[in-house]
Amino acid sequence: MAFNEKFLWGGATSASQFEGGYNEGGRGLSHMDYIRRVKKADKEKVFPINVTVDMFEDHKKHEDEYNFAFRRGVDFYHHYKEDIALLGEMGFKTFRMSISWSRLFPTGLEEKPCEDGVQFYHNVFKECHKYGIEPLVTMIHYEIPVYLTETINGWESPKMIDYFLHYTKFLIDEYKDEVNYWITFNEINMIMNSSYLGGGMFVEKSKKTPEACIHQALHHQLIASALTVKYFREHTSKGMIGNMICRLQNYAYTCNPEDVLATQQQSQFNYFPTDIQVKGTYPTSILNYYRKKGIEIDWYPGYESILKEGTVDFASISYYHTAVISAEPDKAEPIGAFIRNLENPYIKMTDWGWGIDPTGLRITLNDMNDRYGVPIFIVENGLGAHDELTSDNNVHDNYRIEYLRAHIQAIKEAIGDGCNVMGYTPWGCIDLVSCGDCQMTKRYGFVYVDADDEGNGTYQRYRKDSFYWYKKVIASNGEDLD
Repeated sequence: MAFNEKFLWGGATSASQFEGGYNEGGRGLSHMDYIRRVKKADKEKVFPINVTVDMFEDHKKHEDEYNFAFRRGVDFYHHYKEDIALLGEMGFKTFRMSISWSRLFPTGLEEKPCEDGVQFYHNVFKECHKYGIEPLVTMIHYEIPVYLTETINGWESPKMIDYFLHYTKFLIDEYKDEVNYWITFNEINMIMNSSYLGGGMFVEKSKKTPEACIHQALHHQLIASALTVKYFREHTSKGMIGNMICRLQNYAYTCNPEDVLATQQQSQFNYFPTDIQVKGTYPTSILNYYRKKGIEIDWYPGYESILKEGTVDFASISYYHTAVISAEPDKAEPIGAFIRNLENPYIKMTDWGWGIDPTGLRITLNDMNDRYGVPIFIVENGLGAHDELTSDNNVHDNYRIEYLRAHIQAIKEAIGDGCNVMGYTPWGCIDLVSCGDCQMTKRYGFVYVDADDEGNGTYQRYRKDSFYWYKKVIASNGEDLD
């Protein structure tokens, strides 16, 4: 079955990894601006994205010395016209981007937004519409004003709900005529894997156990999302608003029933934020998990009706790889762990050890279609790889074309299975700073950006071979994948 005529082809970025201009236009610092790269042995690595209090204080003391790559991104702030023109040249139907909360409200407490920031996003949306591109806007892609991390410990505090609503209500009121597609939280479930990244908080500051602190913060995020959805419905006459998780498709290590049970439990854990945001209620499986673990949630007043009234229009996912689950103690990893090292002999691996599994995407789409009955949007997928710019300014990335071809074919097959898939926006359509390790070396884009891990380079943009291939895919509405 073919892609329908309204299928939204495009690409995805985030403000913290792409935008730059961290000290321009009145922007405040975000908690992402305090994640840095360091040199360890002979290999560059980032400090864990779960920044601790001690690390944070050290980063503040050495602001002028350390490599804070997220602060510079790839300078979309100054290149947005050029970048959006490149997306238009490829024929994008949609461009997934996020708004920097601290560019509008530098500390998160301001009553009125920074006008330079407000105008910047108006300018971006205007450029998108110039090329017939629908903005797909993520309201929060991890980053929060760092002032809220320092003063109230981020999303652990219920005060964040009101601050977030002040921000999101402004977004809806200000941009509702320019934006038809919204996502409230990027990968809302990733707070369980990185509390600093996903929650802008330090679990060691909490009176709760680390896991209880994380789930308390997630509860606040789910409430904030639902209340934003409700406001969107009450104050707009068009458009759609959705949620997003990092989707982890998992396979049992063996056909041992214990492995199958462990895999089922992992799937329940992965899905439960979407269960809440689509169905409007906490599933029994997660409530039982809380009971068994002794996790006590301070439930937000009226939370049950809030969640019921704030269900989303579509469910969106990032999909990069699959994993293998075992119940054996020496092979098992904690529930919710993002990357597992159990080998799957049936699939190839990327340079960064992520399994390449397009069939897993088809499985996920079928599973979600049956589970939720709402449109599904694949808003992240792609291959992080070492790209080399040739002397004549080309990048021959056939490996990326092969990866994307296989995944688009899997989407087409899932649509043939009856899945309602509304769009596909591969990650990092223009090279950006990789989130997991804060580097430029791991590249995803159709467009090469001349910048290295230290921020050196011209920041000029160069079309890769995949640029021309994806342009052809979009023009043929997914029919020509050669």
